[in-house]
Amino acid sequence: MSTAAFKMKLKPGMRDEYKKRHDAIWPELKKLLSDSGVYDYRIFFDEETNLLFGVQKIKGDSGSQDLGKNPVVQKWWHYMADIMEVNEDESPVSIPLKEVFYLP
Repeated sequence: MSTAAFKMKLKPGMRDEYKKRHDAIWPELKKLLSDSGVYDYRIFFDEETNLLFGVQKIKGDSGSQDLGKNPVVQKWWHYMADIMEVNEDESPVSIPLKEVFYLP
């Protein structure tokens, strides 16, 4: 088991829309994440910077950040591209974060 953390950025004023879309996450995406070993997945929002902070636990070797070739993920990226900073392939600009402290 491992934990992955990363940050992404929303476009200004898009917090409510982001939450609305994630509250209705597609069942096929939820299943894909679960089947890939991703669980206890949380995303936090910093209102001052529009930054999102994602944290997920992973059973296995790869997390959600490694599913970019899957058509369901690509469809989700396209769905989210209008409210987030994205790369040319519509994947979210996502920056891995290094753990510097852990209190078990």
